[in-house]
Amino acid sequence: MKLNQPLIRATLLRRYKRFLADVRLENGEITTVHCANPGAMTGLDAPGMTIWLSDSGNPKRKLPLSWELAELPSGLVGINTALPNRIVAEALADRRILELADYTSFRPEVKYGENSRVDFLLTGDGLPDCYLEVKNVHLSRETGWAEFPDAATARGARHLAELANMVKSGQRAVNLFLVQRDDCTRFRLADDVDPAYAAAMAEAKAAGVEILAYACTLTREEITLSRPLPLDLS
Repeated sequence: MKLNQPLIRATLLRRYKRFLADVRLENGEITTVHCANPGAMTGLDAPGMTIWLSDSGNPKRKLPLSWELAELPSGLVGINTALPNRIVAEALADRRILELADYTSFRPEVKYGENSRVDFLLTGDGLPDCYLEVKNVHLSRETGWAEFPDAATARGARHLAELANMVKSGQRAVNLFLVQRDDCTRFRLADDVDPAYAAAMAEAKAAGVEILAYACTLTREEITLSRPLPLDLS
């Protein structure tokens, strides 16, 4: 998925009210930018770190600049939670998610369950419909480990229950963790952050919900789904 070009380098001064950040641009100007991330962003919002911004090109927008990437010594991390579905849509179209490559078409944002919308509904001749939920991952508290969630998520637990219900009705259901960083080699649940989500995951797995995790390759030009990660869901 291509990022708006060129990205603008900045130094983070502070992140606040979840969706706002004050930054210093390279010309010394201090401005406020949009932060499209409601989570805790643990390890990714330290004052003084280098971050990368996109410009909407819309002078009428209240905050024309948006925070896209955080730069760590280990590499770039995507913080924009609006991007994972676009990244996955491209990967589905290119058949790069091996476990789902037999499906020939997909639709986004399909109503299902109790007043919910699934990220993607995949269909294919002779195959059960597949309900695919995508979760953005950027937390890593230990070298090599990607973790989810970085904050309590009752919504995420509800999605797992909805997916389990689809399996019980004879369909296929998949929860895909998209890791917007390429410095991780494994994935696990942050059960200390949200024990209720970990319990919901155990119930969903027991019901037959499939769990996948994929890393991304990130540059300042694009973010693409790259490789599957082994899971530790114990």
